[in-house]
Amino acid sequence: MTPAKPPCVFLIDDDPFILRSVERLFFATSYVIEPYGSARLFLEHADLGRHGCIILDISMPDMPGPALQEHLLRCRSLLPIIFLTGNGDVANSVRAMKLGACDFLTKPVEADVLLDSVELALALNRKRLDERDLVGAIQARLGQLTRRERQVLDLVVAGRLNKQIAAELGTVEHTIKLHRASVMRKMAADSISDLVTAVNTLRLLRPEAE
Repeated sequence: MTPAKPPCVFLIDDDPFILRSVERLFFATSYVIEPYGSARLFLEHADLGRHGCIILDISMPDMPGPALQEHLLRCRSLLPIIFLTGNGDVANSVRAMKLGACDFLTKPVEADVLLDSVELALALNRKRLDERDLVGAIQARLGQLTRRERQVLDLVVAGRLNKQIAAELGTVEHTIKLHRASVMRKMAADSISDLVTAVNTLRLLRPEAE
């Protein structure tokens, strides 16, 4: 079994001093650090699906921080962004905040503050990745259901009894029992509670998939 890659901290800043300083800071940690001097280089080379987070200068000359943030959101990136800001960068800071930035740190940043922020960002990314995997597994199971089985599933989750489902779908109760057993098997559910949990999880984490 291939060991999991260590978390990656993507550092994007056009200041070589900042790149070197943050690299040195993370040298003693278990994290991998990938420094980029421009947003363009980051987009060309970074693995956006990796477990990690981004430390981003909010005022990058080639692409302002919030513009890169918007691009990553369109790409469905799950990487949390920690912005490094200057005292006078209010407009960009407000814009990034509205887009869901993970944290804002004012330069110069204290080492322990940055490390704590990265730890929280990585935990958030791990949660997002786990949720994505869970949603994918539920959607894959739902994809195995026939149209009639999906109808039965929706009615079971809504609390209908077998005889009520049979009447609503214009069939007999025995047929509904067969469909229900098939749904339980394909959804890898041991109980009705498992079915309800799976459907509600999908509705909560990916409402557009319903």
